[in-house]
Amino acid sequence: MKFVNRTAEMERLDKLALSGRPGLVAVWGRRRIGKTRLLLEWCPKHRGIYTVADLSTEKIQRGYLAQSLNTRFPGFGEVDYPDWKSFFRALAREAGRNSWKGPLVFDEFPSLVEASPALPSVLQGFLDHEGREANLLVVISGSSQHMMQGFTLNPGAPLYGRITASLALSPMSPGALMEALALNDGVTGMRAYSFWGGVPRYWELAESFGAELDAAVEYLVLDPLGPLHLEPDRLLVEERPPAIALRPILDAIGAGAHRVSEIAGRVGVPATSLARGLTRLADVGLVRKEQPFGDSERSGKKSLYKIADPFFRMWFRVVAPHRAFLAAARSSGRRKLWEQYKNRLLAEAWEETCRLALPALGETGETLSGYGGWSPAGRFWGGSGPEWDVVARSQDKTVLLLGEVKWHERPVSEKDLDKIHSELLSKEQPRLAGSGAFKETVYALFVPECQPGLKRHGRSYRIVTAEDVIRALG
Repeated sequence: MKFVNRTAEMERLDKLALSGRPGLVAVWGRRRIGKTRLLLEWCPKHRGIYTVADLSTEKIQRGYLAQSLNTRFPGFGEVDYPDWKSFFRALAREAGRNSWKGPLVFDEFPSLVEASPALPSVLQGFLDHEGREANLLVVISGSSQHMMQGFTLNPGAPLYGRITASLALSPMSPGALMEALALNDGVTGMRAYSFWGGVPRYWELAESFGAELDAAVEYLVLDPLGPLHLEPDRLLVEERPPAIALRPILDAIGAGAHRVSEIAGRVGVPATSLARGLTRLADVGLVRKEQPFGDSERSGKKSLYKIADPFFRMWFRVVAPHRAFLAAARSSGRRKLWEQYKNRLLAEAWEETCRLALPALGETGETLSGYGGWSPAGRFWGGSGPEWDVVARSQDKTVLLLGEVKWHERPVSEKDLDKIHSELLSKEQPRLAGSGAFKETVYALFVPECQPGLKRHGRSYRIVTAEDVIRALG
């Protein structure tokens, strides 16, 4: 699959490499997010060296890395370095002799530290002395966000304060997915994003299926022989330290338990014991905490926990509770099971993506621009009052936006839109702090696509389509 997106990250890395200054760069993000591909695309542009660690012993790891440096420094890998200090001294000596300033990438750095816990301290000394004198740019990368953040953000860690730049890679946008899979319309792009999310590795596996999304899901995920049939378990085991013990929390949320008390009841543990596990799952981007729009982040009374990643949501909704059935079923049976869940997954992902896109729609979307920009949107619920799919304030807090999100398998007609608008107007407005200060209320309808020729302008409500949302998110 061709390399797409990551423009801002590549520009940042290029600027660091071209500065000619020494330093330490940290790159992290969840597994499958594209860290290695980014570094492999960047390194050759600047005559850099890419190395990757494995799970072997310290001595063997050091030998493998020395062999990797042979491409730049012939004979470097023929020496047996007894410890990391001698390894880094030799590296600085060869770099200075050859006027080479890096970048030098240590991918999967947490694996090196697992085998040699003293390595961060040794690297600190190298960066402060020999590495600085040699003007070397060093990059450490890893999928264990827990460990990477501990190395660099913990005030007591040896590498704290040594970081020149840090790049936390997030899932990519629906627009990047469309480019990667060569999809031609926003509705198909939104469908694909609802299943694969923003994780490039999943796109790569689905690339050969093109727009045949149901076939891709059945072959890659539902079939017990598919490469993604056990993906969540693999990812949790590969975390450092392993996070497989948190699997029951994901099972509970995937089955429909969203409050802490409900999750605890499903898992069979006290609610007070879940805080650390939920925090860790949130840190790796698998779970998110949702609160009613306008509520303080410190308030936890109405908090809900949702599976944040679209692929994980699909897996825990469809695969996890039906493993026995999928193991025995034929392709036709797996497809029938998929049809039971597909539209609900589409609707959930579409609603989330509309909220995510709203601030950008205020800048790029014709139907929602002109209000001075929008704050991040949220969902509203509470008490016996109605729920609202999208709620946001203008940046100057004078305009309130209320939106309704609908997923339709066919292009919506004018009659459909008017019906949705009537339902929206019949609902009681959310009771927000300071709501009396709003000078105007804007109503928005989010639908995948409209019938050809339908006029979207000059209405009392704004119409936003999948094309608008994907364009806004880049």
